[in-house]
Amino acid sequence: MAKSILGEKLGMSQIFDKDGNVIPVTLVKATPNVVLQVRTKEKDGYEAIQIGFGDRKTKNIKKPQQGHFKDLGNFRFVREFRTPQLPASSFQLPARGEKIDVSIFNEDDMVKVSAVSKAKGFQGVVKRHGFHGAPATHGTKHAHRQPGSIGATWPQRVVKGRRMAGRMGGERITVRNLKIAKVDQENNLLAIKGAVPGRRGTLLEIRG
Repeated sequence: MAKSILGEKLGMSQIFDKDGNVIPVTLVKATPNVVLQVRTKEKDGYEAIQIGFGDRKTKNIKKPQQGHFKDLGNFRFVREFRTPQLPASSFQLPARGEKIDVSIFNEDDMVKVSAVSKAKGFQGVVKRHGFHGAPATHGTKHAHRQPGSIGATWPQRVVKGRRMAGRMGGERITVRNLKIAKVDQENNLLAIKGAVPGRRGTLLEIRG
């Protein structure tokens, strides 16, 4: 089975390698995930495992979901991870109720992390797209961060795709080729080298 787990972003920190070099890391709390369902090609048309993570009150869970969870727990998040298209003899699918913890990863494993990025609200073109703005000298007044021209006279409309001010962030982002710097199985922690999308408390999908 491909290595996959759900976790919660705790924030950024730093660790030191054996040579004393500083390594910036993102700390991820990944308490054991529980397999809720195994989807198969014959029954569902595709192969995947459904995983539950987190905890919430029973009163906030709809009755159909309570029936689906049964005695496995009250999960805050439910996600699916596709299983690789490999011969059945080369890997073993987990069964319902099995737990997946951080021990599936090793130091120096390469992973990709998906999450919803920080939402920044309505922003201008300088922050949103990196426009340089107008010169600070030579008579510029009140227009230092304005977008400038947004098109010619013809076709008398703003062409689709024009980079302008607007809502920024709050989108699903996937960052690839991140390295696992440290695995703390006792405290259910992963230290991932570099930055990952989202604010503190964001749900992270980590795939090997």
